[in-house]
Amino acid sequence: MAPTVSTVSPSQGPTTGGTTVTITGAGLTGATAVRFGSTAASSYTVNSSTQITAVTPAHSAGSAPVTVVSPTGTSNSVPFTYVTVALPTVTAVTPSAGPMSGGTTVSVTGTGLTGATAVRFGGTPATFTVNSATLITAVTPAGGAGAAEVVVTTPSGQSAVSPGSYFFYAASPVLQSAVPSLSPAAGGTIVTLTGSNLLNASAVLFGGTNATSYTVESSTQIKAQAPAGAGATQITVITPGGTSNPLPFSYVAAPTLTGLVPTSGPTSAGTVVTLTGTGFSTASAVQFGMTAVGFTVVSDTQITATVPGGPAGPVTVTVTSEGGTSAGLTYTRVAAPAI
Repeated sequence: MAPTVSTVSPSQGPTTGGTTVTITGAGLTGATAVRFGSTAASSYTVNSSTQITAVTPAHSAGSAPVTVVSPTGTSNSVPFTYVTVALPTVTAVTPSAGPMSGGTTVSVTGTGLTGATAVRFGGTPATFTVNSATLITAVTPAGGAGAAEVVVTTPSGQSAVSPGSYFFYAASPVLQSAVPSLSPAAGGTIVTLTGSNLLNASAVLFGGTNATSYTVESSTQIKAQAPAGAGATQITVITPGGTSNPLPFSYVAAPTLTGLVPTSGPTSAGTVVTLTGTGFSTASAVQFGMTAVGFTVVSDTQITATVPGGPAGPVTVTVTSEGGTSAGLTYTRVAAPAI
């Protein structure tokens, strides 16, 4: 006796095929074929004499008669309806870049995302949550540097590649040098950072403080203005590829000038004055008024300088170092007595 088919569940699916259906009936043992219209099922399993599980093949939209063929004949038919279902689309991935190590949480937006069964980044599966028909939240897997196609799979099929369906894996930034590596405590120093993978930097940090400003010159160079700070710290750069290795950086306090010996002398040049204070180790200039003079750094707290000639009266003495310029002290030139 030929087999009989009573139900097909579910009774509809997409034209792309791939729907798993349960066929119930009688005399199904020994089935040699399951057909949807004239097309054989992609696969099928005879579970018992009353049940077969089959996977629908692709088919044009509309009704297709389902039949079971066995050595005893061909069954009656029960309709299965093929419906046109739009494939999912991916229109944007936000953020669109992250480190090669993975772990970036991204929003995948598009259409037809309900029921997604897989989200892949360059072929590698990601963990994900379907938020709605237009939004999936996914966590990027690890990947190689460069662009990776983001593909969403649903029962309707796979999304096609579009300009917005890429995620860019960025290599970690690397810093090699910071020049100069010192700044006055008030900040303002322009520091040239060299390294690699510095494009798209989102922050340059001096310790935990953002640079006052910075410019990405190339993938190997950034120029950043140091903010105010104190003591020893570190510079790091943040890009989509992560956070760079740190480089040492130090803030130097401005020198202080506390004493002059002597505090006065003749209007002629040549008097040697001893300056006392702090922060003299990196002194770069000693000035009497607007005149820079020769000097010798004796220690961090002492400098000797030669007074230049000039008119009688007071003149302000300052010391300039990598930390800035000191407050001034007064040196007085005294005119020789008239005869």
